[in-house]
Amino acid sequence: MLPVRARPDLEQLGSGYGGWIVPTDLLSRDSVCWCAGVGEDITFDLALIQRFGCHAWGFDPTPRAVRHVKIHAVHEPRYHFIPAGLWSEDTTMRFFAPQDSSHVSHSIVNLQRTEEGFDAPCRTVASLMKELNHVRLDLLKLDVEGAEYVVLDSLDRDDIRPLILCVEFDQPSPLREVLAASRRLIARGYNLVAIDGWNFTFVSE
Repeated sequence: MLPVRARPDLEQLGSGYGGWIVPTDLLSRDSVCWCAGVGEDITFDLALIQRFGCHAWGFDPTPRAVRHVKIHAVHEPRYHFIPAGLWSEDTTMRFFAPQDSSHVSHSIVNLQRTEEGFDAPCRTVASLMKELNHVRLDLLKLDVEGAEYVVLDSLDRDDIRPLILCVEFDQPSPLREVLAASRRLIARGYNLVAIDGWNFTFVSE
């Protein structure tokens, strides 16, 4: 399958639903952390801030996510939220609804083959980094409902190399696509350090 090189500093931060396994020795007060895909759980984002004293940026155009952030991050000035999705170009895209209306996550690639949705702005990581004056990313979390493959390709195209890369490979992506994307990251010099369900944590060598 895939080689997993566990590290002694791995910890899960955030809730059981929205948390991620990350190498804590690589993060500090000066870290630049981006979390794409907020939904209705920002416990990981806030845990990064509280644990390391750093700033975190969240990205999600979903109306329910916007409302969630307004409620749960109102007293945290180090949390910065941008209501946009990540994509391979700066454009407007359709975000398709889940089949279960009680669920929050919408998908550009229409994972659940629905017709309802909303249009929202999308940005590349490169253009957002330029706008925010970020010369590096210490952590990039991608929980973007099937758009992870496009965003990962854009990182390669634009020569952007986050130190820590947390990727949820959304189902029903075929396992061969997950393996292929992971192997491309390993070929680029990343180590796969943790797998938690379909959440993969990579660290740049």
